[in-house]
Amino acid sequence: MALLNLRGVSLAFGGPRLLDQVDLQIEPGERLCLLGRNGEGKSTLLRLIRGEIEPDEGTIIRQQGLRITRMPQDVPAGHGAVADEVARGLEDDDHHPGGADHRVQTVLSRVGLDPDARFEELSSGMKRRVLLAQAIVNDPDILLLDEPTNHLDIESIRWLETFLMRYGGTIVFVTHDRVFLERLATRIVELDRGRLSDWACDYPTFLKRREELLAAEARQWALFDKKLAQEETWIRKGVEARRTRNEGRVRALEAMRKNHQQRRQRQGTARMQAQEAERSGTLVIEAEGVGFGYGDRTVIRDLTTTILRGDKVGLIGPNGSGKTTVLRLLLGELTPREGTIRHGTNLEVSYFEQMRAALDEEKTVQKNVSDYDTISIKGCDRHVLGYLQDFLFAPERSRSLVKYLSGGERSRLLLAKLFTRPSNVLVMDEPTNDLDIETLELL
Repeated sequence: MALLNLRGVSLAFGGPRLLDQVDLQIEPGERLCLLGRNGEGKSTLLRLIRGEIEPDEGTIIRQQGLRITRMPQDVPAGHGAVADEVARGLEDDDHHPGGADHRVQTVLSRVGLDPDARFEELSSGMKRRVLLAQAIVNDPDILLLDEPTNHLDIESIRWLETFLMRYGGTIVFVTHDRVFLERLATRIVELDRGRLSDWACDYPTFLKRREELLAAEARQWALFDKKLAQEETWIRKGVEARRTRNEGRVRALEAMRKNHQQRRQRQGTARMQAQEAERSGTLVIEAEGVGFGYGDRTVIRDLTTTILRGDKVGLIGPNGSGKTTVLRLLLGELTPREGTIRHGTNLEVSYFEQMRAALDEEKTVQKNVSDYDTISIKGCDRHVLGYLQDFLFAPERSRSLVKYLSGGERSRLLLAKLFTRPSNVLVMDEPTNDLDIETLELL
């Protein structure tokens, strides 16, 4: 028996419907991956499933007593002991043998967390592990995960994969991590232009079948457009159309016009191109014997390295090991306790920040890129709205406040903002977080 049923569900927030008469059935024990481009409404669908919001139309049928928890996409600014943060996930402890404290301790042991550690002092990856513990402490029937691999290092992602494979419960998750998807999903459901498509296959097969479906759709619409053009030519002639016996043909044309107007085009592919400044000198950054720490804790010790023009340097390491700190040291945002950092000549740096602090939530997408209507890109003036369309922001979306954007849309906006200024050094801290698979591969 299904745990949850969505029947004819529709939902919109002022614009085109995010969900348009969708049906979905979630069965016990499955690991359902929800795919879709950035901004399609995947997180909104998770909120509907949990009951945080109600649909405009349709019904959602849940088994009696169904427990659903959601691990959020963003890490909240929590404070206090890890055990207290995890305990926030408990709704009641009537069904937990030994009570709430026992359940919290069991889950903490299961996910490998120190109950006395301070949440605010943890790395982004460990904070996400706390959020996972918070989500499963109530022993949910359905666990909702929204981009669970964001901010996780490679070992943490492997740990999460193993944990969820052994979890045993029903999981509905959103991810743009292809490897994570292929290893975990037992079922793929795609949200595209308000409609849900259920694909009972693995990911490579899904890609092939979807490509065939989109090609067939394109051929169908091409035939429709050709027929519509022929009918528009006929109606303009006027005389035949005014004859009584042709009223049916006129009504058919009106229906075709309405159909064409309501058509929703599939989101295109972003067009990204960084503006290159004048060449820097051969030396970009040189660090010698650099040390740094916070309080009594040493984060960086004896860092010596040279970065030259044209290098592509990948910085890897576990969560909390100090990767972002190294970037900020090399950029001169932090002062080393010991050692020296020397910058080369003619550097123009663009810095993609992990926490998206460069975006003003209370401003529109357009105003975050420029206060003016036009910007200069490679020496040519472009309208901001046209430039933002390269990053898949339709004009109406460009006028939305940033606080209403999805995580992937925020990442695209930061890239758009970043690429408005010429640079010859590009520094990117977790640039792929939240980006859909197509945009990620393009980047």
